Amino acid sequence: MTVDTGQPGTIWNDVVGQARAIEQLRSAADHGPVHAYLFVGPAGSTMLQAARAFAARLISGGEDADQRDARLALRGEHPDVREVRRSGASISADQAREIVRVSSLAPSEGSRKVLILDEFHLLAPAGAALMLKTIEEPPESTIFIILCEFVPHDLITISSRCARIDFRTISTDVVAARLLVEGVGPVEAQAAAKASLGDLDRARLLATDPTLAARRKLFQSAVRELDGSGTVAMRVAAALIAAVDESAEAVKARHELEVEELDARIKESGERGSGRKQLDDRHKRELRRARTDELRAGLATMAGTYRDALISNERSRDVDELAAGVHAIHAALEALDRNPNERLLLENLIWSLPAL
Repeated sequence: MTVDTGQPGTIWNDVVGQARAIEQLRSAADHGPVHAYLFVGPAGSTMLQAARAFAARLISGGEDADQRDARLALRGEHPDVREVRRSGASISADQAREIVRVSSLAPSEGSRKVLILDEFHLLAPAGAALMLKTIEEPPESTIFIILCEFVPHDLITISSRCARIDFRTISTDVVAARLLVEGVGPVEAQAAAKASLGDLDRARLLATDPTLAARRKLFQSAVRELDGSGTVAMRVAAALIAAVDESAEAVKARHELEVEELDARIKESGERGSGRKQLDDRHKRELRRARTDELRAGLATMAGTYRDALISNERSRDVDELAAGVHAIHAALEALDRNPNERLLLENLIWSLPAL
């Protein structure tokens, strides 16, 4: 099993499962970079790590991760590599103006400056209008690396001005292999990889979660408890929501450590410019995403239970009825993109599912 993370000691070490993207970025650096790149791919596909690695290559001129400029770029600390993240629900017009301003400044140390714009699919429409001209014709010394999970309609014009690099969902085997390299046990690595849905960041979190197996079993057995009554459907939904609540504890624990670290820095240097609001906003986004990911993984497990029953024609059940259960779960999965009330979503879904 091969994990395409580059060679030991290179800037590409943390870019996992993206051999094609690494090849394209190496070629771009070797043959002269263009003014803007658009990275498109799902969460947890190591896009940010790739952006930092590409910036390191552009700034340092090589692939040695221990070289000073590369090392700082990979840590997000190089003065000529600026990373921009939204401070609220979207990248606002004010943030867009600041990006335009920063892009016009001369590099601090070398001849080139790189701006990494994260979660750009959440750019407000007004911000897109403000930034189009700059991204289309930035200063000669500035290169943009724009990260998007998808390209919304408002960004189609901006995206057409960029060289696009696609990132894929990381396969379960590659995620498991990476976790093994990082010291996770074989059983835990395989379970976390399967439940992560190709998101390496989530897999790392799940690998240290002792309740993962119990949650998977709970979602798997939930449909076997249904008897057509509303009472049972409500009870099952409540149990699943409680499991989702429990899954978020690991994320909250990590957030508490980050808050403690920030408080220590504030004690030393003061509150001004501490980034507390940005940290709070990021924690809210990460917690919401963690809950949504847990629901996705759980619903996918439920759908798998119905598919297994279809294949085995368990108890000679009506094939159409079982297939309807799978379709209902897929509809609920799509509804998660609209940020619904989790409890109501599960209650309505489970009420509609056939019993096994």
